[in-house]
Amino acid sequence: MTAFELDPRLAADTLPLGELGLSRLLLMNDRTYPWLILVPRRAGLAELIDLPAAERHRLMDEIALVSTALRDLARPDKINVGALGNMVRQLHVHVIARFTTDPAWAGPVWGKTAAVPYSEAGARDMAERLAAVLGDALRPM
Repeated sequence: MTAFELDPRLAADTLPLGELGLSRLLLMNDRTYPWLILVPRRAGLAELIDLPAAERHRLMDEIALVSTALRDLARPDKINVGALGNMVRQLHVHVIARFTTDPAWAGPVWGKTAAVPYSEAGARDMAERLAAVLGDALRPM
């Protein structure tokens, strides 16, 4: 069995936040949208159906936990959740806070505008705020 490794494209576009029970939690490095990504720490997965049933349920619980945290922090008009995998085959789930005022509303966020990276202080602030809301569910990597 091969060990879990984060896809290099995900690693390049995100900032690590920590580990949940099943998933690594990442912050998309684009402050235009409050945007989190969950990546189950299992090697070789491409689809949700590749996870055993118990782990699919666990992933859904983690999606709900992260969605609630993002909603509480950002107060968006809508939370988008998606597992597309067209560009990055590795199973990962996007959780994006959307606002009627954001530049991509009401379409998809991909390719609408160039990413605006977080400053070091902005990324740290977002990570600390999320950690406070997620509490013991989020562990250091």
